[in-house]
Amino acid sequence: MTETRKTALVVGASRTLGLGLAAAYLRRGWDVVGTVRGTRRTGLHDLADLAGAATSGGRLTVESLEMTDPDQIAALRDRLAARATTLDLLFVNAAITRGDLPIGEVPTDMFTEVMVTNALSPMRVVETLRPLVAPAGTIGVMSSDQGSVSRNTRGGQDLYRASKSALNQLMRCHAARHASDTRTLLLMDPGWVRTELGGPEAELSVEESVPGVVETMEAHRGKQGLHFVDHEGNVVPW
Repeated sequence: MTETRKTALVVGASRTLGLGLAAAYLRRGWDVVGTVRGTRRTGLHDLADLAGAATSGGRLTVESLEMTDPDQIAALRDRLAARATTLDLLFVNAAITRGDLPIGEVPTDMFTEVMVTNALSPMRVVETLRPLVAPAGTIGVMSSDQGSVSRNTRGGQDLYRASKSALNQLMRCHAARHASDTRTLLLMDPGWVRTELGGPEAELSVEESVPGVVETMEAHRGKQGLHFVDHEGNVVPW
């Protein structure tokens, strides 16, 4: 009997960690839906061309999504539902930073932009697309150990830290509100990765981080409730 192929939706998959996750699940034979902002060509489109040429084990579909627009999130849900798509994994990988300013120097519009992008919008995605996730599926968001209150002993990156702490708290609210839900909920810390956010001095390359992120998510498959973990499978303290 042929095993049904699994499907992952990676929100924010145009480059770096999101693109790496899409590629990793394709190599595992999954079907992958990846989202990009706007209409310009990205690394995800290149990956889709390769997938179409049968150089990976799965099939990749590229969708356009501006995550900060609730109407676009709802439209994506409707498109996926119309195709009878059931998700085994919904993963939201999207965040911005606007520099390392003390919180008293952060302009109100900058605070709003970062909080909407890093905390509110991922939760809108989770809440809107949750019905498409299989009962035994996984819902994950890309967090950071910088969102850990107890680990913050040095300060710095005030706004980014606050946005990730807010994301963590909102996921905890979601988990409490759906306490009987059988889905796995994950806050993923990918480690300090050399991306636009992590900077050139970061410890890990994308290629070093992504396999651990995928292995950790797969290891938690079927574990009901919310888990805050890193790319090595360690529990991250709140």
